[in-house]
Amino acid sequence: MKSVKTIAKNSKNFYDFSQEYLKNLNVIFKKINQKSFNSVLKEFSYVRDKKLTMFVAGNGGGAATATTMANDLGFDILKKTSAKKLFKIISLTDNNSVITAIANDTGYENIFINQLKIHYKKKDRLLIFSASGNSKNLIKAAKWVKQNGGKVIGILGFDGGKLKKICDISFHIKSEKGDYGPVEDIQLMLNHILAHWFQENIKK
Repeated sequence: MKSVKTIAKNSKNFYDFSQEYLKNLNVIFKKINQKSFNSVLKEFSYVRDKKLTMFVAGNGGGAATATTMANDLGFDILKKTSAKKLFKIISLTDNNSVITAIANDTGYENIFINQLKIHYKKKDRLLIFSASGNSKNLIKAAKWVKQNGGKVIGILGFDGGKLKKICDISFHIKSEKGDYGPVEDIQLMLNHILAHWFQENIKK
């Protein structure tokens, strides 16, 4: 595993850099604990079977992936399968009016927890996309969900941060601190892997 800075320093040109970046991404991906994949899959299956809600949240690139996941595991399953049981998946990053109102009135650290207080029901799940694992708004939301009878799944980078210990399930993408790109790449890849897995297996 190399840092992006090291790869760039040792690359002769952009093509060389891109190839080495992808090789490194593969190294990082292969180091993820195999049990983590099954644990995440099990939680999504449970949510679908029990008709619970999977709330998804993140900041920056994690926010974008949360939005994508709500579509890929929500509407795409409806569109591409004939399933009667669908995923109820809600991204907490998508309502600009709500997010800015909460941030303005009570602080940015409350943008997720205050939405959960409105929509959450006992035993629902919260999935978090975070590179550092130390974002205050995600930590507050995770603790609140656990205190209210739910489970928290963390798709985390770097050393896992504080969220690694808080989350019930930690899908840890071990990576160089500060290298957001590879972490966010794999977070988005996991979304697509889950989406295509369910699309094909629900059809069966």
